[in-house]
Parts: sequence; C-alpha cells; structure tokens
Amino acid sequence: MKRAAEKKQDMARRFRQRSIVVVALFAVFGLSLLGKSVWLLTIANERYEAKAESLHLRERDIFAHRGIITDRHGEPLAISTPVDSIWAVPHELALDVEKFGPLATALDMSPEGVMRRINKRMDKQFVWLRRHLRPDQVRAVNELQLRGIDVMREYKRFYPTGEVAAHLVGFANIDEKGQTGIEKAYEAALTGESGRKRIVQDREGRAIADVESIRTPRPGRDIALSIDSRIQYFAYRELKRAVKLHQAQTGSMVIIDVRTGEVLAMVNQPGFNPNDGSQRIGERVTNRAMTRILDPGSSIKPLVAAIAMSEGVVSASELIDTSPGVLQVGAKPITDKNNLGAIDLSTIIARSSNVGMSMIALRMDAEQMWRGLNRLGFGLPSTGTLHDESAGKLNHYMDWSEITQATSSYGYGLSVTPLQLASAYATLGNDGARVPVSLLRVDDVPDSEQVFPVDVARRVLEMMEHVVKPGGTGTKAAIPGYRVAGKTGTSWKWVNGEYTRDKYYSVFAGVVPVDNPRLAAVIIIDEPKKGDYYGGDVAAPVFSEVMREALRLMALPPDNVPGLVDPQPLVAQQ
Repeated sequence: MKRAAEKKQDMARRFRQRSIVVVALFAVFGLSLLGKSVWLLTIANERYEAKAESLHLRERDIFAHRGIITDRHGEPLAISTPVDSIWAVPHELALDVEKFGPLATALDMSPEGVMRRINKRMDKQFVWLRRHLRPDQVRAVNELQLRGIDVMREYKRFYPTGEVAAHLVGFANIDEKGQTGIEKAYEAALTGESGRKRIVQDREGRAIADVESIRTPRPGRDIALSIDSRIQYFAYRELKRAVKLHQAQTGSMVIIDVRTGEVLAMVNQPGFNPNDGSQRIGERVTNRAMTRILDPGSSIKPLVAAIAMSEGVVSASELIDTSPGVLQVGAKPITDKNNLGAIDLSTIIARSSNVGMSMIALRMDAEQMWRGLNRLGFGLPSTGTLHDESAGKLNHYMDWSEITQATSSYGYGLSVTPLQLASAYATLGNDGARVPVSLLRVDDVPDSEQVFPVDVARRVLEMMEHVVKPGGTGTKAAIPGYRVAGKTGTSWKWVNGEYTRDKYYSVFAGVVPVDNPRLAAVIIIDEPKKGDYYGGDVAAPVFSEVMREALRLMALPPDNVPGLVDPQPLVAQQ
C-alpha cells in the first residue's frame, strides 16, 4: 500500500511539473506574440507601411499636349489627337498565356509575336504591346480581362492637309518627336513639358486611382506658319499636274510676299502623305525647294542687270553690240542662238542674250558682281530655320576667273535653291529692298536692306515685262488683266561632274503685279521628258495658273490698264 501511495504521489508531482512547463511555454508563446504585435504596430509599422505603399503606389508621366501648327489664317496643318496604347507587366501577363491567341487577334499581331515581346522583357515591369490603337481594338483587349495589362492615353500627330503641305510642315514619329520640316525645327517649342502624377495600382499593375499631381504638364506652343493654305493648294495642284504632264523627275514652287518676306506657298513633287508611315522615307520627304541646288540659267540675268545698273557700268538705254553673236572669253566661246546685233538691256533680257549679258558682266570687277549676288542672299541660307537647308554655291570672287564671271552672268558657275531665287526676285519686286525670308507668319514688317536703288529695281521689272509679252520667251506666264514681269530659264543639269546635254531644269521666275508688286514666284521642273523642255513652255504656264488664283484670293486689283502702249514685239530666244 505504501509503495502504491508513493507511486501515486510521484505521478502527481510529474503532472504538476509538466503542467508548469506547458503553462510556461504557452506564456512564453503568448508573450512573444504580444511582443511581435507591439513591434509590428510600433517599431516596424513605418517600414511595412512604406513597403505596402511601394507595392501599390507608382509615378507616371502626364504627356504634354504638342502644339498645333497652323497656316497664317489659323487653319490646322498639324494637330495631336488622343489615342490609346496597350502596355503590360510581362511576368503578370505570362500567367494568362492561354489567352495570347485572342490577345494577338485584338492587337493585329501573331501569338508568336506577343510571346516574343513578353519573353524578351520578362524581368521588366513595363513593355509596350501595341501603340496608337483603334477604339474597337482597345475594347476587344479589355473584354479579355487579362492580368498585367493596362491602357495608356497618348497623342498621335495628324496632318489634315495631307500631302499638300507635307514637305514644309514635316512629320513627327510615334513618340511625337519631330523628324523633318517645321516639326523638327521647332521641336522644343512644340513639345512643351510633361507632367508627373502619383497613382494607386492593383496587384496586376492597373491604375485604380490618382493620388496627387507632382508636376502640372505645360502644353507645347502653337506655331503659325506664313503659308496660305488656299494658295498652297493651288500651287500643289498645278505643280503636280505639270510634273505629270511633262513626265518630269521632280518639281518645286515657291511664292513669297515681296513686302514681308513671308513664304505664302512652298510645294514639291513628288509628294508624300505624312499620315502614312510607309511613305515617310528617303528622298520623298526632302523639301527640295530649300535643299535642291541648281544652276539657275537665264533666270539670273535680270538680277545681274540690276547689279550692273546699280554699279553704273550700263544704262537702260545703252546699246550693246553683240555681233557676230559669239564672244570669245579665254578658251571658251559664248554664243547666242542668233546674231542680235546692237541691242539694249531690255532686249538682252527679253531675248536672253548670253553674249550681251557676259559683255555687261565683264565690265564689272569680280568683287562688284560677287557682292551684288551675295547681298541678294546667294551663298547663304535663306532662313536658317530648317536643319537641312542649303546655302547654295557662290564661290568667293578671289577664286573667280574671267570665264567664271562671264558664265555666272547667265546662270552657270553658281548654284541656288528655288527659295533663294524667289527671295532675289522678291527683292526686285520690293523696290530693291531685301526683306528676310520667313516661314512663320509676320505681324510686323521687318527691317530691310536696300540692295538696288528704287529706280533700278522698277526699271528692271519693266524690262522683264517684255519677256511675257508677244515675242518674249515667257508668253505663257501672262495673266489677263495684270502686268507680269518674269524671266525664263533652261539650264543643263550637272551630273557626275559634268553638264549633260540631254537633261534640263526648266525655270520660270516672276513678279506680279508690276504696277504695285506683291508676289514673287519661282517654278523649277526637273528633267521634263515629254514635249518641250524650255522654261517658257514647261514652267511659265504653272506661274500663270497659280498666280491668277493667288491674286484673286488676295483681292489684288488688276493693273493692266486699257490703253497702255505695249513695246514692240520681239523675236524670242530661249
């Protein structure tokens, strides 16, 4: 009995000991839980809150609205329209791989293409799937309810006039960064400054709500160009028609307001549609009116005549003996088509005498002639605005030989752009005062430089009227009711280091109306293959058609007064 009682007491003692241990363990566990809770609620609270927020808070850019490009009257030439783009978190989207087929269909992609894009960026938190989608595509993607996919609002550049003003306006890429033309030249002003905001997103990366604005976006500045969309359209239409009619390589036309220096129209052919990315390649997007250089041929003769008159080496009434129609300068004979005999300066221009013009040019010092051409803007960029604008070619007079001086007087040995030539003719039309060329709308008439005396400029314009009248080389440039001053040019092309004898530039340059000049224009047709190739046959008709409409749109009154005595008809020589 005694042993049984001792055994019972021993068991009771062990039970109490075990109970104490269990209670102690529970007490320790409870205290640890309590301690952990206190630690989480106090010491670690800020750290875990920050970590939680980092999983759901994100910062995103707010795109700044790109500035609008308009014509001089506020008609839009380039605008930004809102579009949606689809992006993804690769490792989240990969969980719905079985839906890649429907996703690819909605995005107009192949399932393999979607898979490749995701696999290449699996370690990233962001990847574009497809940008600038149609609304129906965005709806189709949203209906799939995929993980890790979200929609971002962007802007896409749109060009309402399409091909008509494409070369001047240029275009922007998918990120709305200017690539050519005004879009590139004024990139900083058009772009503005993006904003920044903080958002809350869910575990799949989709935005749930905006939290705060960090930086307000600053929209880009609007740019008003100098061109008139109506005149631009007529120039585009007629140039395109001429290039097609004569099966030419290319064509360019520039129209300038002689008073303000504003470019009212600038077109090139072939053109391109800036809304179609497949057309925005190679030479097709080149603005040849500002980049193409060519020997101007006889179109430079009125300018050289004005320089010579300004220097006092020839007068309007003086007779120049061009007999026998050949002038030997060094080893080179300079010839006229016919022996014109003794003729005045007006006839030299109207009948395009190379001999007569060379004789006058050689009366000047090389420096005098070079300085006159340079003051007209030859050898210098016309605007300094567009990145690829050409300065043409005008070698320094110290490098001129006698033959260079002679040939330059009828348009060989120097090269100009269509814009430079148009600017020089605008100077003639503006009473000899050169105004800076502007591609932007001008609200105040800028300061000018007097290149020619007023009486010289007006007299040369009167001489140029003979070119357009019966017997001149540019009769097809005539405009009913208006006095037109112009000059034709037909120059050989420089190809592979030599002048070709079967490829030409057909040129016409003119000013209208002569009584109160307002517009100057230049048309260049490159390599006409069908029909005639003379400037008076190919380029002059374009001048007539376009300027007729421009005069009407600008409400410029006719100046061809009945009873005006015309000069005697002359026999033309191209």
